[in-house]
Amino acid sequence: MINPLKGLGDLNEMRKKAMAMQQALAAERVTIDKDGVHIVMTGDQKIVEFTIDGYEPEDRVKNAIQEAIKKAQEVAAKKLTEISGGLGGLLGR
Repeated sequence: MINPLKGLGDLNEMRKKAMAMQQALAAERVTIDKDGVHIVMTGDQKIVEFTIDGYEPEDRVKNAIQEAIKKAQEVAAKKLTEISGGLGGLLGR
């Protein structure tokens, strides 16, 4: 007999793994120093430090870059969802 609720357990396990991965990524740091620009970003793509020639630019510059990164992430997630067909494959549909 097929258990229609089995997919929910799989989904819950996948959610737990995704949350653990998000926490691990948030703890990672990437530092770039190039041509007078210093950027420290977390593995989940949030800007922690941003300076140009030793000076911190206005918050609006950092905020605009952060928003561009977020929008790019949303586009990528949407495309991945389209390609994978959403959760249908995970739930056996």
